[in-house]
Amino acid sequence: MFFKTGEMNISNCDEAKREFLKKCFAFSAGLVFLPSRVSLPGTSDDIPDIYKKVALFQDETARGIMCRICPNECVLKEGEISKCNNRKVYKSKLYTMAFGNPCAVNIDPVEKKPLYHFLPGSRAFSIATAGCNLVCLNCQNWSISQTSPDKTRNYELQPEQAVDECIKSKCSSIAYTYSEPITFYEYTFETATLARKAGIKNIFKSNGYIYEEPLRKLCTVLDAANIDLKAFSESTYLKLSGGKLQPVLNGLKVFKEMGIWLEITNLVVPSWTDNLDEIKKMCGWLAANGFANTPLHFSRFYPLYKLDQLPPTPVDLLMKAAEIASGEGLKYIYVGNVPGNETADTKCPSCGKIVLKREGYRILFNNISDGKCPSCGKKVDGVWN
Repeated sequence: MFFKTGEMNISNCDEAKREFLKKCFAFSAGLVFLPSRVSLPGTSDDIPDIYKKVALFQDETARGIMCRICPNECVLKEGEISKCNNRKVYKSKLYTMAFGNPCAVNIDPVEKKPLYHFLPGSRAFSIATAGCNLVCLNCQNWSISQTSPDKTRNYELQPEQAVDECIKSKCSSIAYTYSEPITFYEYTFETATLARKAGIKNIFKSNGYIYEEPLRKLCTVLDAANIDLKAFSESTYLKLSGGKLQPVLNGLKVFKEMGIWLEITNLVVPSWTDNLDEIKKMCGWLAANGFANTPLHFSRFYPLYKLDQLPPTPVDLLMKAAEIASGEGLKYIYVGNVPGNETADTKCPSCGKIVLKREGYRILFNNISDGKCPSCGKKVDGVWN
């Protein structure tokens, strides 16, 4: 069986990075083995298997059925498939092809999402189906994100089974991750609803490219999210990912308003998102809109997918980005994906003492007590237990 081993495809990483990730993976709890099934071709002969769930948030229009989950606003005629590769019209109704059929299942340290201020040291039962509503040139998991569920090898895992497996594996949370959980919205929502009833936390690792109404519904069963803020200009967003910036910014505000613990990741891609003036604008916007206490992860780019001709992000550029973020008033700044040079420790925003120290995905010590710094007694933002 094949499972994704984390948030990153490591096939093109350099040797140092391989060693670093090997060390990190050593602390992962391992794989989950589930009944597998061979994927089926997307033809009308396979209707009982593929058209298994009517999609939420759809409208009938004069031009076809419109999906209202995300700003792509796909309008589809009979038999057509959505831009995210997993919604299809059959007999004038929109169906999701991604329900109970994940192509990736794994147990991960929660730090791998990355979430540094949410139940540190805990394990997340991580699932994904094929599909994504963006087409990022630098996609790390393109082998599952840029295809459809009828073209991947899938595993039988209905929502109630996912919750049962999570409990058996002694995980604190279920993470909807790896590809794009917005595109398997119905599967995410039903699983998260059952998980919450069972006392399990729900984590959303996403590009945040979703409309407000479905997002608000989803937030009623979420506990934490890490959102990729891919750039801070509309033109770069469009050219790099095929999406728009403003819906993501709107979504960040919704997550915050609805009390979801939020962390943000910005992948710094050479010649695309490495403009320090743009990074300064992004950090200024975050500070001005109430995200000063939201952890920001600057992540190093490695040559992947359609940008494999680019060099890795210079480490000194990432450190400058972190300095800019601090200067704009952000309190929790991390630099990731840099073997041997990670900025991963959590410091008290008041006295500056290290309160939680990490090595890779391991917690070396956690001195946070009752959500406070043991040295000065000030609050350290997060969900610590």
